[in-house]
Formats: sequence, structure tokens, C-alpha cells
Amino acid sequence: MAHSAADLVAGANVLVPPLALDAARELLGAASVRFVDIREVREWERTGTIPGAYRASRGMLEFWVDPASPYYRPSLDDGRRLVLYCASAWRSALAAATLFQMGLTDVTHIDGGFTAWRSAGYPVERIGH
Repeated sequence: MAHSAADLVAGANVLVPPLALDAARELLGAASVRFVDIREVREWERTGTIPGAYRASRGMLEFWVDPASPYYRPSLDDGRRLVLYCASAWRSALAAATLFQMGLTDVTHIDGGFTAWRSAGYPVERIGH
């Protein structure tokens, strides 16, 4: 293997540095920011999500932000800063770097992901079944 997953994540973090956990918490509720939970539906149901976060599983994210895609979601392209997160900041690092490469310059991801968020005692919203 020429590059490990850890190598790819490290490179993504150079391209789009993660947002410190406390800085992310300060942005919660800001009108200019959209938190985006890129974990899978089973993760949302099992552990909850950051209150108000838009849920966009990692597998569809690029298609949902691309206006040329038949899966385009305008709510991810409304001018707000996108703050992505996954469980531990590996998937979100790769996703943030990909969106940046697609031309979205106001994108970042939460250092430590949802696991760090929840461990810090920050607000969590339960998802109904």
C-alpha cells in the first residue's frame, strides 16, 4: 500500500485543518454556520447528533453539494460555513478535504469528532426512530 488511511487523513488535515473542539462549540447556533453530521444513520440513532446538525451520510456528501448532481441539496449550498463531523475526525477530515478540492472554501471539521464532543459534555440531540 503506497499510502495508509492515516496518511490520507494527515494530508487532509494539512489541506483543511480541523477546528478545535471548544471553537466548534462556540459556533453552535450561529446563523452563518451549518453543522453537518456525516456519520451513518445507525450511528445517529445509537448516539444522537449535535443539535440542529444537518445529517448527510459520507457516501452521498459530494453528490449533495454538487449543483450538477441529480442528488443536489440546496441546503448544503446556502452560503453558510460547513462544519463537518464524524465519530473520530477521520472520515470528516477526508470529506472536508474533498469538498475543499471541489471548490468549497469555507469548510472545516471538528477535531476529535462527535466522540470528543460528547465526552466534553456538549449538547447532544437524540434521534427518534
